[in-house]
Amino acid sequence: MTLVEYPHVLADDEKRELLRIARATLKEHSFSGRIPPGKPHRDSLCALAGVFVSLHEGEELRGCIGTIEAEKPLYRVIQEMAVAAATRDPRFPPVEEDELEDLVIEISVLGRSRTVTRPEALVIGEDGLWIELGDRRGLLLPQVAKQAGWDGATFLAKTCHKAGLPLDAWRDPGAKVVAFHAQVFSDTTHPKTPRVPS
Repeated sequence: MTLVEYPHVLADDEKRELLRIARATLKEHSFSGRIPPGKPHRDSLCALAGVFVSLHEGEELRGCIGTIEAEKPLYRVIQEMAVAAATRDPRFPPVEEDELEDLVIEISVLGRSRTVTRPEALVIGEDGLWIELGDRRGLLLPQVAKQAGWDGATFLAKTCHKAGLPLDAWRDPGAKVVAFHAQVFSDTTHPKTPRVPS
């Protein structure tokens, strides 16, 4: 797998539109089992992108699914990952329809990436991490390390753990270790009134 950069810097109104699409998709899928048809008019929202969608209930994670593959339009990947986060995250039971209004949706659009070989090269809060060794893969988003208060070495070890690898597997010459940036935004004030953090 290869991380592919989504080159466009999303404006606040574009972020709000993507959050609206994600929430409308969750509501429609909960009601009918389908993803709503149609697509945005803006070319930037139809560009290929890798995306993760996280669902939160209060301070607790309720589901998170994503893909690094930039093979589908941004808005469509957000729709698919929102449904997957609500229904297919093996760590949680599926989201019920009466939970939807209380969920906060967080979207991470993956951007530029680079190979890293040492902890000091990581910028906590800006870099996410991807590791691949053999048939094992693991990914942690930029916000995870910042929220947990990790340093670079801990972030590398935790990403290895996520992949089911030894904590120092990032040192293996055969390991592929990639740091990536992401545009992260959520409807944090209230699900009915999306706000884009500054």
